[in-house]
Amino acid sequence: MRIATWNVNSITARLPRLLAWLESSGTDVLCVQETKCTAEQFPTEQLRELGYDSSVHATGRWNGVALLSRVGLEDVVHGLTGGPEYEGVQEPRAISATCGGARIWSVYVPNGREVAHDHYAYKLRWLEALRDAVAEDAAAARPFAVLGDFNIAPTDDDVWDLSFFEGSTHITEPERAALAALRETGLGDVVPRPLKYAHPFTYWDYRQLCFPKNRGMRIDLVYGNKPFADAVRDSYVDREERKGKGASDHAPVVVDLEL
Repeated sequence: MRIATWNVNSITARLPRLLAWLESSGTDVLCVQETKCTAEQFPTEQLRELGYDSSVHATGRWNGVALLSRVGLEDVVHGLTGGPEYEGVQEPRAISATCGGARIWSVYVPNGREVAHDHYAYKLRWLEALRDAVAEDAAAARPFAVLGDFNIAPTDDDVWDLSFFEGSTHITEPERAALAALRETGLGDVVPRPLKYAHPFTYWDYRQLCFPKNRGMRIDLVYGNKPFADAVRDSYVDREERKGKGASDHAPVVVDLEL
């Protein structure tokens, strides 16, 4: 089974590329983030024509997550139980389902904006709620994984130049400690470093020629429990999908499993 995660940065803007990628990549389950649409605007019918069931948790404009599957989509849960609110709203940042024998979460962790901003404190509270919400699934005997845009680079090697990010979010100790706490539930990073190239970044800003210069970050992650990790046979970042006109600023991260 091939499982992937991809922050598409607007599913409406990226739909032609998304449909073409699903056809060419052979992906069975795709975790989508930043749909930037309402549930009514989600391309359910176009995906069904390709053989994918889908479920979306989205309210429009910003955020939004989804799961696409051609191996089953059962026991779907929208949202993060016990999750914090931001400005009086619990944002659509998490969705989970059972797909082909594995329990899968698609998550879009808050950005944090700036260290002194209220959004940063919200990000840390959200990660704490995520840890609590996945603990039972992580300890289960069946394969389980949390995939998505975590908006955190786990190590210094996961950014192109650490000095460039000094004093900013995505690399701070509290954020990385929150990731470590998530892993302590029984999860591990199943995409090894290095891959087939020195810097397997997953995100490159649109500005300042960041992608051609490979000034990126690795913030799209796949954290699985032991049954999931034991089933992994290969993984890669599809850098080709970041190229060309109309690309998302994130590349898909793909994991192959033998279940």
